Amino acid sequence: MRITLTSFDNIKVFLMQVSFLHTADIHLGKTYRTAADEAERYEDFFRMLGSIVSDAIAEQVDFVLIVGDLFHTGQILPRTFAHTIEILQPLKDAGIPCIAVEGNHDWIHRRDSISWMEALSQMGYIHLLRPSRTENGGYCFDPFDPETGMGGHVEIKGLNIYGVGYIGTQAGHHVARICEAVTTENNLLLFHVGVWTYSPVEIGNMQPDEALPLAEKFDYVALGHGHKSYVIATPDGRNYAFNPGAPERVNFGEEKYDKGYFLVTVDDGSYHHEFRPTSPRPMVVAAVNLDGAAHADEALESFRSQVAEIMPKTGDDRRPLLEIRLAGRVAFHTFELGRERLRLTLDEICHPLHVEIKNHLSLVTRSGEGEEIKRSLVEIERDVLGELIAANSSYKGRRDELISLAITIRDMVVKGDVEGEELLGLLTRES
Repeated sequence: MRITLTSFDNIKVFLMQVSFLHTADIHLGKTYRTAADEAERYEDFFRMLGSIVSDAIAEQVDFVLIVGDLFHTGQILPRTFAHTIEILQPLKDAGIPCIAVEGNHDWIHRRDSISWMEALSQMGYIHLLRPSRTENGGYCFDPFDPETGMGGHVEIKGLNIYGVGYIGTQAGHHVARICEAVTTENNLLLFHVGVWTYSPVEIGNMQPDEALPLAEKFDYVALGHGHKSYVIATPDGRNYAFNPGAPERVNFGEEKYDKGYFLVTVDDGSYHHEFRPTSPRPMVVAAVNLDGAAHADEALESFRSQVAEIMPKTGDDRRPLLEIRLAGRVAFHTFELGRERLRLTLDEICHPLHVEIKNHLSLVTRSGEGEEIKRSLVEIERDVLGELIAANSSYKGRRDELISLAITIRDMVVKGDVEGEELLGLLTRES
């Protein structure tokens, strides 16, 4: 084992060769609650974390980093917590520390209760890093205390590891205060934040120039938040910030992303990263053009042939996740091509685990003067809902407001990515 002699503050420190695994955005507990086979999707994320834990043990790494969003929601089910312990147990038995920070999905909003992340830390399954704040808004990275499971800084084999969870849209304004609070060398930072132009997420990002000062204080900035992998370099070409992306496909739109994690070795103070691909469930997003179909049966046959053509021949026997977008102008009422008919057709072709159908078909009719009139399904839906709401005099004055609420709830339920408390909250706010 190679040992490098370095120094800071007139103290000699021996830095040994170190290796670690960097992952993020695991999203344990996510599933599709409206799907008949929701348990299979639920297990996908645990299988993925289990494979990463197995890799860490096989590689005999010194520690594992989980940079936020270990869970899909702060209010997880007890069985999700129990399953998480089961998956992390081999890592604990192997004596490999798991260093983690909270992401935006991990936060528990009722702060009078202990969070699941805090519980994992107190039980020794993770080292949850969370800095404290000073009266003037500065940061304080207290040493991690295994007894309480709290702290902002831990040292492993000469590396000083600091953690900052999700801050939000003002993350860039906190960088200077984070750097000011760190007085050591050989520093590594966990930070659940995205960087614009690299990260595909729309909120919780900072600008590249706001992130750049981190390169002066930290040799390796471990990022999370965006589910697409990327690496950021300084103007002189030194890689300093690394986001592995989510190892499993969490949302539609990630079907073309490379999925994996980083295996990192530190030798003579230099960081060498290797992207290790994972095997996520197949995901397909496709557009089906039904333009010109005169009736529903004709459209269905066109739908069948196009879907069969676009399904990839990967040799993966796992049931895929599908998002189908219907487009085109048709001469029949779009309700005639019901979702159930489409789902049965998809079952015949590829038996998907989960399907989301976005209907953007337009109904083409003729006015009395022969003028062509085009109406989309969205317009028809809003008209039908408007008529139902207007039939009740008590709600006439809130027609547009309640139409939007009904469509929002419908979309959330169809997507299957919502808790009952969230739906109740929507209704409560609008009542």
